[in-house]
Amino acid sequence: MQKILKHGKIFILSFLMLGVYNSCTDLDEEVFDRVTADNFFQSDEEFISALGGAYSALGNNWGGHNGTWSTQEVSSDEFMVPQRGQDWFDGGIWLRCHRHEWTPTEPWLNNSWNSLFSGVNACNRVIDQFSALNVEGSDAFIAELKVLRALFYFNLMDIFGNVPLVTSFDVTEPPGNSSRQEVYNFIESEVTANINQLTDQNGGAAYGRINKWTAHAMLTRLYLNAEVYTGTARWSDVITQADAIINSGTFSLEGNYFANFNADNSGSAENIFVKVYDRVFSGGFNIPAMTLHYNSQFTFDLTFQPWNGYCSLQEFYESYADDDVRRQSFLAGPQFASDGSRVIDNGAEEADPDGPELTFTPEINEHFPNALRQAGVRAVKFQYTPGATQNLDNDFPIYRYGDVILAKAEALMRLNGEGDGEALALVNQIHERAGLASYASITFDELLAERGREMFMEAVRRQDLIRFGKWGDEWDFKPASDGEVRKLFPIPTPQLDANKNLVQNPGY
Repeated sequence: MQKILKHGKIFILSFLMLGVYNSCTDLDEEVFDRVTADNFFQSDEEFISALGGAYSALGNNWGGHNGTWSTQEVSSDEFMVPQRGQDWFDGGIWLRCHRHEWTPTEPWLNNSWNSLFSGVNACNRVIDQFSALNVEGSDAFIAELKVLRALFYFNLMDIFGNVPLVTSFDVTEPPGNSSRQEVYNFIESEVTANINQLTDQNGGAAYGRINKWTAHAMLTRLYLNAEVYTGTARWSDVITQADAIINSGTFSLEGNYFANFNADNSGSAENIFVKVYDRVFSGGFNIPAMTLHYNSQFTFDLTFQPWNGYCSLQEFYESYADDDVRRQSFLAGPQFASDGSRVIDNGAEEADPDGPELTFTPEINEHFPNALRQAGVRAVKFQYTPGATQNLDNDFPIYRYGDVILAKAEALMRLNGEGDGEALALVNQIHERAGLASYASITFDELLAERGREMFMEAVRRQDLIRFGKWGDEWDFKPASDGEVRKLFPIPTPQLDANKNLVQNPGY
């Protein structure tokens, strides 16, 4: 607990736990009626504790299986979940996700919709509660909640496009779709209207909470993708928002890239806004279970057996130079137990060229039905400490300073061309941090590749591929696809069935 106390993480975890507890308890309506200015909200701590349910909803969307993170990653060229004989067919849902052949009935789409809207609903509930009480000092907390709600809507708009806009907790009529443009405008207005009421404190009691720098980072990414979302580019606004963060002096690149992803990453000078995870108090970050081989349990002395599912694509893995320190984000080659002995895969197929000795190969023999159990490099960008449980302690960076630097570089190149000197210098900050020689020049294709290497696993690759016009391209085990229709996912069938005012997205 030392690192939690040192960086204020225990503070955010305490109100997250309170929020989770309340959300899982069947309370009568009268309990809420008895929350008044006379018996509650007498201190900042009481306000903050009431925010817990809204923040806890973040945990369903980043770093876990079968939801928003999976939706963003498995549909890209970073990850796939091959069918390994009897394992991981799951009705073909992950095969279709990777091949861009999904249908509106996919459970991962419905999970993503539900988990993001659960965040919206939680924000609406607390905003309504704070507003009704009209207590002095509540305005700043309402502003914080509105920007958090905008974050949930950002992801809904990015994934589904045309979603209902709901800004009150006591809606009686099922809402119909708003257009993607309308949702975009709502996100932008909510963030810009509330940014000046947010604290500029970073760390301590503000750790893991929306602050002014989170809002600037959100606008940076919103404007970076504005042409995709609305048809109108906002490159100059990207630069303005990125500069607000860069010129603040609040953040800096970590000398060690992996300091941003270690189990003890709450002190990162680079992470702007994170989803706080803790294996005891705030679980749900279970990437080691998702990606590692069953017997990788002996490599890391894990307290559980992993699922042998998610792996990266050979082409993506090989886009890293051998001396790129970020290549250590992957586990490849012969695998050893913590005592130095070779890990054995007793279920290895006869076709496996490495036999029963566990060896992760970049090559994946096939997508389905019989991908080898050892095929595909595995993700270890986030540190797995010895004795780790299925739930990691690492916090997940939703916004990171390295991304802001690359966003500004891209905006400069979009405005001034590939020869922009300031853009080159910015990209070289990232490239050199990876232990590589400086670029003499950079093209848009190389910028996309560099973003991939830098931002692997951080749930932005789908956005990048769409923005750079590569979304419909063929890649490992994915045929060329309709790059326009598939930019949006369909409204999930269970939502259409439950709400007859919703209209399906075009092409589905």
